[in-house]
Amino acid sequence: MPTNLATTVAGEPLVADWASTLPCVIGDLARHWSLDVGAPFEPGGMTSWTAPARTADGAPTVLKIARRHYEAEHEADGLRAWAGHGAVRLIDFVRLDERSDALLLEACDPGIAASVLPEPAQDEVVAAVLRRLWIHPPAGSPFRPLASMCAAWADEMDTRPATAMIGDAGLVRAGVGLFYELAAHWAGADVLLATDLHAGNVLTARREPWLAKDPKPYIGDPTYDVLQHLLNCPDRLTAAPLPLVERMAGLLDLDPARLGRWLFARCVLECPGRPELAAVARALIPA
Repeated sequence: MPTNLATTVAGEPLVADWASTLPCVIGDLARHWSLDVGAPFEPGGMTSWTAPARTADGAPTVLKIARRHYEAEHEADGLRAWAGHGAVRLIDFVRLDERSDALLLEACDPGIAASVLPEPAQDEVVAAVLRRLWIHPPAGSPFRPLASMCAAWADEMDTRPATAMIGDAGLVRAGVGLFYELAAHWAGADVLLATDLHAGNVLTARREPWLAKDPKPYIGDPTYDVLQHLLNCPDRLTAAPLPLVERMAGLLDLDPARLGRWLFARCVLECPGRPELAAVARALIPA
């Protein structure tokens, strides 16, 4: 079986024409892994396609075909490092072409997202899963430092929209600078991070109560890993950001002041796309 399955599809990389090549690639993968592939969980998106599947012996699995992008470059490596502890197991992996991967994954049963729970219960689930995921990176692992991702985000940011929304150019500069600084200056031990963990990416399972999916692995400060969950709780975040920060810091034995600074910086970067975060950033101005 060739490692570049996409070369069997009209000689073109999968990413060249996602819609037209995807059915052929699914067929190639089904034959490669002897799968009976079902209907996708959701209509195909721009970055991934996932569907339930069964192996020749009837075992349930999930087939994921993903366009690699900067943040999710090492998804398969992360799942391999976690080895099923707090995250779905990686059964097998194929690099399709220079920008596309196929992952054969453990199926979560019943696979209900934690986002159906009341938000205070989501806090506890997310905290429990993060504790499982924060392992020391294996020797020789390919994971990039969190500072590289944060620098890429900050380097690309046009600060003008954020300045218009927050109303203070100095405050915006402080937020962007803090985003660089917090990632680059972390005195604790680096851990493997998911970086995009929120209740929608945590599913019920039988092997463990909850399993994470769709990680974007980096290594660095675990405090950063709480941010996406906070941003996915918009009502509580906008109404009372400091109590929410203190709650999550307490559940994870993190420094609430550092988490507050991380959240301030992230809100500055995010507010051009989410205007409500401008007020959150103003409420979290570091001393």
